Amino acid sequence: MNFKEKVTNLSVNHPRAVVIFFIILTILLATQIPKIQIDTDPENMLSEDEFVRQFHDQTKKDFELYDMVVLGVVNEDSTNGVFNPKTLKNVYQITNKVKKIEGVISSDVIAPSTQDNIEQGGLGTVNFNWLMDKPPKTKKEAIRIRDEAMDNPILKGTMVSEDGKALAIYIPIKSKDLSYEIASKIKEYTSKLAGNEEYYISGLPVAEDTFGFQMFKQMAISAPLAMLIIFLLLWFFFKKLSVIISPMIIAMMSVIITMGALIGLGFKVHIMSSMIPIFLMPIAVVDSVHILSEFYDRYQHIRDKKETIIKVMDELFVPMLYTSLTTSVGFVSLALTPIPPVRVFGIFVAIGIMLAWILTITFVPAYTMFIKEESLKDFGADEEGSGGLLGRSLLSLGDFAYKRAKIIIVITLIIILISGYGITKIVVNDNPVKWFEKDHPIREADRVLNEHFGGTYMAYMVWDTKETKAGLQTTKDDLLAEVRDVKQMYPRLGSNYFNEITNLVNRTFKQYVKRDNYNQIKFINTVKKKIDQIKEESNGDLRWAMDDLAFAVSDMKTEYQTFKQPEVLRYISKVQKQLMATGDVGKVSGLPDVVKKVYKELRQGKEKYYKIPNSAAAVGQTLISFQNSHNPDDLWHFAEPNYRRINLWVQLKKGDNQNMQQVEEKINKWIAEHPPPRNLKFNWAGLTYVNVVWQNKMVMGMLKSLLGSFVIVLVMMTFLFRSVSWGLLSMVPLSVTVALSYGMIGLVGKSYDMPVAVLSSLTLGLSVDFAIHFIQRSRELYEETGSWKETMVKMFGEPARAITRNALVVAIGFLPLLLAPLVPYKTVGILISTILAVSSMATLLILPALITIFKKWFFKEKENEIEKQHYSN
Repeated sequence: MNFKEKVTNLSVNHPRAVVIFFIILTILLATQIPKIQIDTDPENMLSEDEFVRQFHDQTKKDFELYDMVVLGVVNEDSTNGVFNPKTLKNVYQITNKVKKIEGVISSDVIAPSTQDNIEQGGLGTVNFNWLMDKPPKTKKEAIRIRDEAMDNPILKGTMVSEDGKALAIYIPIKSKDLSYEIASKIKEYTSKLAGNEEYYISGLPVAEDTFGFQMFKQMAISAPLAMLIIFLLLWFFFKKLSVIISPMIIAMMSVIITMGALIGLGFKVHIMSSMIPIFLMPIAVVDSVHILSEFYDRYQHIRDKKETIIKVMDELFVPMLYTSLTTSVGFVSLALTPIPPVRVFGIFVAIGIMLAWILTITFVPAYTMFIKEESLKDFGADEEGSGGLLGRSLLSLGDFAYKRAKIIIVITLIIILISGYGITKIVVNDNPVKWFEKDHPIREADRVLNEHFGGTYMAYMVWDTKETKAGLQTTKDDLLAEVRDVKQMYPRLGSNYFNEITNLVNRTFKQYVKRDNYNQIKFINTVKKKIDQIKEESNGDLRWAMDDLAFAVSDMKTEYQTFKQPEVLRYISKVQKQLMATGDVGKVSGLPDVVKKVYKELRQGKEKYYKIPNSAAAVGQTLISFQNSHNPDDLWHFAEPNYRRINLWVQLKKGDNQNMQQVEEKINKWIAEHPPPRNLKFNWAGLTYVNVVWQNKMVMGMLKSLLGSFVIVLVMMTFLFRSVSWGLLSMVPLSVTVALSYGMIGLVGKSYDMPVAVLSSLTLGLSVDFAIHFIQRSRELYEETGSWKETMVKMFGEPARAITRNALVVAIGFLPLLLAPLVPYKTVGILISTILAVSSMATLLILPALITIFKKWFFKEKENEIEKQHYSN
């Protein structure tokens, strides 16, 4: 007795024990599900040690940046837009309420009542007054607020729209996972305000967190609805409630056990892993439907449920094993991708698939034993033999595939060529906001606010001074030169103290080089600290000498404060203009804007002085003046206190990865052609940029895993059929399905996004599934008949009906996903249905056509035997 016979006999002879075991296992793991931890943060698509993620987190920390919820206020009816007393009073009230919401960083809220009006107070003086310390009472006061805001380059196009019709309140939050809750509270507040203005809530954190909330809500609707449709289809085909319950139980058990194991092992349910039930259910149902279909077609001939199920399991055990293994390979290969949630998703779907196989080969036969024999009296009678519409249609299809084999292959080649062209048109792109339908409030807010403002998609371009050994050497030489100069000014002091400082400079330089630490400012600070120490402990000429040396070193330190240098700031200002010129950027704010605005007001507000001053000292004066504002720490959002690093706020009007990539490519090209005046470098941060990185990594990872899986499955098929030619043949439906599905994606202009990429694994598994069953049964029947023509007639009986039922049940079963309000769910529904339709048709048309044309090649051993028998006779 072989393994498959042992398993089947165990199930049919001890059905109660088998059923009880799986029920207990399901209940045990179901108890883990309430421990669920949800993670909707796309940042976690990158591993914690990924450079871009670490740099993004460090940038937020260094420049005191937070993720933001954007509340837009739009008034198209009023002549002066939002700048009327009623609307500004509402804005003032809502700002005060928002600042009190738990999770909001109240000190950093950007709103008219929290920002300064920077204005000249006479030559060399700047005044800082609240832009809106209280709501205006007259139109004149409201217009004054508008004009003062428009005169501030940082607020214009960011907080206030250039047409005056809208303003935005930027609400920094402690954590992205609070954005949905905070946005809900803001909606509650705004709904109570009276006025003719409209309120819109936008921002990537809101889109991502809202998607996470609705994703789980949708899962609770879509999964049961899909199962209901599958149930009704099974009823339509098999018309026996007691029989069709088993596939439903298999699907539910597979999902519960798999998700229970995932949660119980401490994994968070991410956007990816939340889709495990959607992917697992069709695969779990597939094998069960194969068994039901065979059982349906055979029972009336055998008239004994035990004997029938044993016969069915004997024929399907190996094909189901290989279909499960190949599908598992497709998903487990995702473990090779650089995206942690995708790895978890792939591994647990693979586990779920093999669990579904185990349940299918054990639970289904065991369950069958509980069905009363008399209830199966008419089971299968409606479509015995070739009767019924499905049977007649498939016989006609088989006849067409046999007689028009060459036409089928020619059409297939044409389709592949067209699909190949479509694949070249595929664009890798994603945008969390587009995960919602076009009429969703988040999409509407995104459209309206990006029409009025510089952009709600934030990226940060961080400029840094390159710390090199050569630069440190220059600093060392400059320090030693200053020491020598002061020493010459005080010849009577001797060399002791100056030698001590010189030795410190040389010793510190060696220590820094040894540690690969080339920070020039820290080097200077170390030396200056020693000079100050000697100064405090001395008097007379030595004190004067140390005072002169300290002044010289401080002056030198200013020279090393890169982003106080006029030529550097002018260059950064040019970078801002070039970013705006890319066409995708609506606004860029940074340190040059602060310097130019304050310098203008220091020079009595004259427009000609809206520029970078000509000296580092003058730049320093503007920055010192800004420190007298109500929000002096706002400066550190744009620069670090040592002025060796700065941060440009880049606002994009569109959040597509494509747009961010275009900005990056265009500015990289410009910088390569126009190098900076000093040794500078830059990197990108911000959610918009992080999304680009993980998306590209995921797509490339998926492509590599698909290619790797293809090779592995080919090897498995070759091993299963003991033939390279049969192995290659089994890959044809997969290849055609992938080509046609992704070719259509390119031709219709659908972006290659996360759901599309992940579905490539499902394509591999389901496409090979049908091919394995078709080829395995074809070879067995050919062994019996010795004629491909007769084999074709039999193949388009029971086997073809099983494949067709399976494809129809799962394909139609997941069409309800098209009713989901979330675009990724629609994508999954469309592609699963397309994959099943294409792969089943490829199996039932292309495979028999190829075998018909090359039957002498595929059945050469059998053909040789027939020829020998012919000649011997």
